[in-house]
Amino acid sequence: MSLDFKVDEALCTLCKECVRDCPSRVIEMPEGGIPQLAEDAEKNCIRCQHCLAICPTGAISILGKKPEDSTPIDPAALPSLEMMEKLIKGRRTTRRYKAENVPADIIDRLLDDAAYAAAGANRRSLTFNVVYDRERMKEIRQSVMEALKAASETDTIPKDFAYLHAAVPAFFKYRADLMFRGAPHILVVSAGKDAICPAEDVVIALSTFESAATSAGIGTTWCGMLKMALECVPGLKPLFGLSGDEPYYAMLFGIPNVKYARTVQRSGSAEIRRL
Repeated sequence: MSLDFKVDEALCTLCKECVRDCPSRVIEMPEGGIPQLAEDAEKNCIRCQHCLAICPTGAISILGKKPEDSTPIDPAALPSLEMMEKLIKGRRTTRRYKAENVPADIIDRLLDDAAYAAAGANRRSLTFNVVYDRERMKEIRQSVMEALKAASETDTIPKDFAYLHAAVPAFFKYRADLMFRGAPHILVVSAGKDAICPAEDVVIALSTFESAATSAGIGTTWCGMLKMALECVPGLKPLFGLSGDEPYYAMLFGIPNVKYARTVQRSGSAEIRRL
């Protein structure tokens, strides 16, 4: 894809901020001229759009992206530290969900937000595999549990995977859904071969999705049990859009059927070392 780097001479103030901020140093500014791409820019540009974002007058466009189509950043409109602390400390793992779908437009909006997550060297090599409908989720849930039951009967589930051993009888004997918690939706993020930090990119994207979801009143659960299940029964991976050995992780989400009145107290629970 062509970089399509353009500078509006009428708007450019020659401040050189685009030159200074470019992480790959592919923008240069000749004496008496305006910013331009350096030699080999096509190969070295990481497509981060920093030049578009930093230009104070909106003079730069790149990759077909125009500055007027971006959202202006007003520091006064950003969440305060106190607001962010409430969001972070008030986040809870949701294990009780309402039996209804999250509106599709809200899901789309949250996924779009998650696509803004940081990625190693800006390699945007992620796939969001999403179940939009709770009826489809029921079918997937049944398929997974039946496969785990068969695996349990043939002793192919490791002994130390106690959660999986407990989930099978809980589901078939007591109709208790220990793995999916009755969630109407699931998001499985996987990383492609071009990712430099694949596992990290997956987790950062899911963390971004979780923060946006929390602010929208949507509950989430990091689904480690599904990761165990898919590693025990790889044949289930296509159900979640996975093709092979790509790094991935899953997150359940839906409208909470529970309301927490306050945060927990975890100050001091992490060891802090001054270096």
